[in-house]
Amino acid sequence: MQLVVARIGRAHGIKGEVTVEVRTDEPELRLAPGAVLATEPASAGPLTIETGRVHSGRLLLRFEGVRDRNAAEALRNTLLIAEVDPEERPEGEDEYYDHQLIDLDVVTADGEQVGRITEISHLPTQDLFVVERPDGSEVFVPFVEEIVAEIDLEEQRAVITPPPGLIDDRAGRDEAADGHGASPRDEA
Repeated sequence: MQLVVARIGRAHGIKGEVTVEVRTDEPELRLAPGAVLATEPASAGPLTIETGRVHSGRLLLRFEGVRDRNAAEALRNTLLIAEVDPEERPEGEDEYYDHQLIDLDVVTADGEQVGRITEISHLPTQDLFVVERPDGSEVFVPFVEEIVAEIDLEEQRAVITPPPGLIDDRAGRDEAADGHGASPRDEA
């Protein structure tokens, strides 16, 4: 199985190094010297990592055969793709690869069907499950311990305990209808 592990950014210096936007929780494993990575577009690779270092909080990589700024800049926006065994599991007990979570059924703790995970959105502060509802609409579920109670890969489901209004906006409409959910504008 192929997973995107990084996106190449701008060139750094004049000796062929590039900045990378890391898209893996295991950069020390996936982006280590000697790693051979496929690319998107495919015509840019495969690329073999020659060296890697952190500079001012950014990961810098140099690839075999890339020796100057022009060659490094030509790789800008290229995706780096690692081949991963689909049975491989992350080291942490409560860690998952995106491909393990895609297509899981999402249900509430009391068994109500919510939908199916179609995408994982990685935001700076937290990850979100993009869940497609049976009616085709989408709902975003924060992938945090307080909401996602259980991931059961054997049963292919994620059990959630959503706060009011997260998956069903009727709670807000019902309150507004009986006067308890009125906004400050409505009181004027």
